[in-house]
Amino acid sequence: MERAAVFDVDGTLVDTNHLHVTTWWEAFRQAGHRVPMHAVHRAVGLASGDLVARLLGEDRDKERDAELSAGHKALYGQYFDRLPALPGAGELLRRLAADGWRVVLATSAGGPELGALRRAIDADDAIGATASADDVDAGKPAPEPVEHALELAGVPAERAVLVGDTVWDMRAGSRAGVRCVGVLCGGLPRADLEEAGAEAVYADPADLLASLRGSPLA
Repeated sequence: MERAAVFDVDGTLVDTNHLHVTTWWEAFRQAGHRVPMHAVHRAVGLASGDLVARLLGEDRDKERDAELSAGHKALYGQYFDRLPALPGAGELLRRLAADGWRVVLATSAGGPELGALRRAIDADDAIGATASADDVDAGKPAPEPVEHALELAGVPAERAVLVGDTVWDMRAGSRAGVRCVGVLCGGLPRADLEEAGAEAVYADPADLLASLRGSPLA
C-alpha cells in the first residue's frame, strides 16, 4: 500500500515566512492599521481571510479584507523571481519519492504564487499532487487541506505523515488523523509545535533528510 508524505510549503520547504511577515505588515500599514510584526508572524500559515480576522478582530471593516489581501499579494509578488528554497528541500522530496512515498503539497498558496514556490523547490519530478487553497472551503487549521491531499494521493490517514512549520499545520494534520512532523525553519519554537501535535521536530528539510532513518518518515 502506498504512503503519503504531505508537505506544507511556506516556511517548510521555502524560506518565505519572514517575507510574508514584512509584506503583510506593510499591507496593514498602508491601510492604516498598526499590527505588531510578532503577531503577524504567529498568524502566518493561515489563509488570507483568516489571518486578517485574527489580527484585526471581528469588529473590523470586513469590506476592506479583499483590499488588504490584494495589497499583501502585490507586495509579496515582488519576490516571486527569487524565493529561496530551504536547505535540502528538493533533495528530501526526491528521496521520499524514491523510497515509495507519494509526495503531496498542501498549501494556502495558489496561482502564480504556487508556481513561484514550486520553481524555488525545483523538484516537480518528485511531487505527485498539490492541494492548494483554491481546492477547499476552509484552510488550516481545519483538516480539509490535509484531507484533500490524502484524497489526491489515494492514501488513508493512517498511512500518511504531514510535515509543516506552524501550529496551524500541526492542528490540521492532527484533526485529519495523520502523524505530524514539525520543522523549526519557519521560526516557531519547538514547544509550540509539539503542543500542537508534532511527534518529532527537526531544524529544516536537510536535518529531516539526514535523520530520516529514525523519523516518522522512515
